[in-house]
Formats: sequence, structure tokens, C-alpha cells
Amino acid sequence: MKTRAAVMRAIGQDWEVTELELDPPKTGEVLIKWVASGICHSDEHLRNGDLVPRYPIVGGHEGAGIIEEVGPGVTRVKPGDHIICSFLPVCGHCRWCATGRSNLCDLGATILDGHLLDATYRFHDAAGEDVGGFCMLGTFADRAVVSELSCVPIDNDVPLDKVALIGCGVPTGWGSAVHAAAVEPGDTIVIYGIGGIGINSVQGAALAGARNVVAVDPLPNKREAAEQLGATHSFATAGEAAMAIHGLTRGVMADKAIVTAGTVTTELVNDALNTVRKAGTVVITGLADLVSNNIQINSTLLTLMEKRIQGSIFGSGDPYNDIPLMVQLYQSGDLKLDELITTTYSLDQINQGFEDLLNGKNIRGLILHDS
Repeated sequence: MKTRAAVMRAIGQDWEVTELELDPPKTGEVLIKWVASGICHSDEHLRNGDLVPRYPIVGGHEGAGIIEEVGPGVTRVKPGDHIICSFLPVCGHCRWCATGRSNLCDLGATILDGHLLDATYRFHDAAGEDVGGFCMLGTFADRAVVSELSCVPIDNDVPLDKVALIGCGVPTGWGSAVHAAAVEPGDTIVIYGIGGIGINSVQGAALAGARNVVAVDPLPNKREAAEQLGATHSFATAGEAAMAIHGLTRGVMADKAIVTAGTVTTELVNDALNTVRKAGTVVITGLADLVSNNIQINSTLLTLMEKRIQGSIFGSGDPYNDIPLMVQLYQSGDLKLDELITTTYSLDQINQGFEDLLNGKNIRGLILHDS
């Protein structure tokens, strides 16, 4: 069948909205009609070269939709099911899945290549060239064929245009606080960068019982949003935040820091490291250039103060457990999603959506598919 999709063909180019040929699902695969897709900074990393996939590639990795067809052997979902896709497929039996760390599933090793599990492609352009799907998904398309191992079924009465955010930004941010930082009641937490991930670190820290949730972002609209969704304090600069935390904790400093900025830098990590207490933890969730060593720290400070630096992908959680849990938290009103969506776009407006992302206008932009 034919499908419209936004394709990135090379570093530095705009998204090209074009018609692609889409193969039917093979064994273990499903055909999805995407309803909504979040505009995440990780997709911007495809354009600016921080992440270099196999081009051309259909962007988008945060989405929800409806199963239209299943291939042979599919058991997890059936036609008509509503699903959220995890941007990391989960096999359930590799070493990492078997030890409770399914966010590190071995199947995630090739998500930048854009092919499915049999190493072949389902998208093809008019010239017959194979086109990948980012994170084995490609949610910037009306329809896609994906592995059933990427699909998490949810109740059909849940609004797909809201819970699409639970495919990436929400569990990544929430889990960065709850799982990776292991926020405890009474903690003081500082979060650097209040975008689609950082705002959910704020929600996660607040839900976990942190006494002080300190948001740091240069943009007033981001700080305002943080305070509406659980931040007790917000500041434009790391220096202002550090001074306030010194007063709030009587000089002890923050228990944990979470770095969720769109691009991680040495300065930002050192700000975080200097703001946490002895034996404090700095969680790094944001991305930067994949091939460069972009962080330099004082190792003596790390040793003498027994501080920790912890990386985190997908919030260090379990997609099959955390995605349904967050749907339930949304249904109960404990997790806010509607408030995260600043602007909605059609697929044809995708480049405007990314311009707004880079200009800091949105907490989260959302593409709504209409076909």
C-alpha cells in the first residue's frame, strides 16, 4: 500500500513529506495506522548529525495507533487493538530482559539502522530505495509495519492523541526520576532542561515524594509549566538554582540531579555534579554527539565525595510494565498528559513543529495523522 511519511535523507536537510510504498507485515509483524506522534528532540538529532542513522529514514519514535493487520505468528495484539509503541523493542528473553533490565534489550542495538528484526525494510521510495523507520517504528508516517515486540496494547477508550507521549518522553523523564535517580520521599531534586523529558522528570519526582523539586531552564514558559506540574522552585540558571538549594538544604545540597537538556555539555554536567551532595547522583538522560567525548569532570571530586554519574535510557524502566502503569496514572489524574501538549500539527507542518521545538515554544508538539 501507499503511505505518506516525513523522510530525512541526509544530515542538515529538512523533513521531506512524500509518498512511500509500504510492504505488508511478515511473521511477527503488524500494520499500524498511527493516530498521533510526538515531536521529540531525539528526532532533531537525526537532522543535526548527533545521531547518524542509515539514511533515508522515516522519523518519529513516539506514537500511538490502531492495529489494522497482523502477520503470521503474532500473539500479542490483534486487528482493532489500540497500542502505544515503545521506541525500544523488548524480546523478553535476552540477558538484559531476563534480569529485569528490558530497556537494555539486545534488540535495541540496531534501532538507528531502521530495519526490522529480519534486517529488511518495509518502507520504499518511488525509486525503489529502502527507507528505514527510526527506532524500527517511523511514527512520522500515516501507517507503518513494525514488530509486535514494539507494541504495548492499551484499553480502547484511552485517547490515543494524548497517550502517544507515553511512547518516549513520559516514561523516559518519569523513569529518570523514579528509577534511575531513585527519588525518595523528602529528597531535594534538581532537573536541568524542562522540555518533553524534563517536565516528566518533574512529575516523576513529585509523585515519588520529593520535598523540593527544582527546575532549571532559561525560558519562562518552561519554568511556568514546571511549577504547574510539580516543581516547588524554578530558576533560569544553574547558578541561581545552586544558591537556592544551598539555602533549602542548609548547605547539604541536592540529593539527586537529572540532566534532560536537549544537548548535554561538560558545563551542564559539572553544574549538576557540583550541586549534588556527598554520595549524590547525577542522572544523564539527554543526548549529544554520539562519537565525541563531550564531558570532562574532576575525578578527584567524584572520588572524595563518592558522587555518582548514572546514564539512563527509557527511564531505566521496563516498557511492558511502565507504559500500562503510566496509562493508569493518567486515567487516575496523577500523571498529566493533556497539559504537556502545547501545539498540534499536521504531517505537512512537521518542519514548523521542529522550528518551534528549537525555539523553545513547546513543551511537546504533537503530529496528528488524519488518514
